[in-house]
Amino acid sequence: MKHWRLVSLISLIAVILSGCVGNPNQSTLIPQGEVAEMQYELMKLSTIIMVFVVAVVTVLFLYVVVKFRHRKGEEDVIPKQVEGSHTLELLWTIIPVILLIVLAVPTVSQTFKLSDEKQIAKDEKKKDAIVVNVNAHLFWWEFEYPKSKIVTSQDMIIPVGKKVILNLKGEDIKHSFWVPSLAGKIDTNVEGTNRMWLSADKEGTYNGFCAEFCGPSHSLMQFKVKAVSQEEYDQWLVSMKDQKGQAVTADASEGEKIFQQSCIGCHAADANDTRPPAARLAPNLANFGDRDMVAGVRENNEENLKAWLKNPESIKPGNLMTGKYGELSDEEIDALSAYLLSLKIAK
Repeated sequence: MKHWRLVSLISLIAVILSGCVGNPNQSTLIPQGEVAEMQYELMKLSTIIMVFVVAVVTVLFLYVVVKFRHRKGEEDVIPKQVEGSHTLELLWTIIPVILLIVLAVPTVSQTFKLSDEKQIAKDEKKKDAIVVNVNAHLFWWEFEYPKSKIVTSQDMIIPVGKKVILNLKGEDIKHSFWVPSLAGKIDTNVEGTNRMWLSADKEGTYNGFCAEFCGPSHSLMQFKVKAVSQEEYDQWLVSMKDQKGQAVTADASEGEKIFQQSCIGCHAADANDTRPPAARLAPNLANFGDRDMVAGVRENNEENLKAWLKNPESIKPGNLMTGKYGELSDEEIDALSAYLLSLKIAK
């Protein structure tokens, strides 16, 4: 009786979990781009093959258990032995080989298609190619648009329906770039540049993560990919080039002075940052006021921003900002917050 209760409980949990399809902006099971769709089809194919194998083995197992179960009065009966049967040997050799071929052919084909360096290099040279250099840091992401010569952080903006070529590199240790809804993960190595491409089928915001354990705030190393219309994307590029990080109000002006005294050594508020990636020690803040999150993990509002400025270690342990500036008074934090939240691109 106890076993049936356990089986019933497990069955109920399985039914409930089967309804958890996930968040469409961060689930590999709800692909939102061409690359993700290709990888999802491979997942479905491999799952179908595995379920088929498990089902066949289970049926055979149950058949043998029932047919050859212990029966009273037949203790000395020995079932017919099939050892050395050429037919069976061929069956359980050929069938797995066929299943492996069915899985291997599309897997190898799509693997080469997604990682074709020559094709990526060819696409990159096109006049209208969308190219983004992705630089991974402890524990934040930087996105550089080399053709437009602008730099931003934490939010990568891309046009919907377009192939986006990514050149990925780690600036300190190894990280791993992953946007589940748009594409599989790829490492960002210190010693070289990895390349991939992705695209988004529709407008929206997609969650991205670091998928390589890189320190105490590995799980908090998050970012956003925002897919917008081509018109909005073009306007964003133009507006970012004009973004110089200048204050627009009196309170923001006071904050800008503090920024120039305490923060400018690591951060930049100008999207036209010409320094090499290794010299960019902290996120570019040119459009900080437009971002969804503070430090990539909390909603971008005045309260959370002030909490971050007051004690960044309590929000993202192991971050490289802690201890890099003196203690700020409440008035200085208020002014600095007003300045940072005012950093928005012109609409």
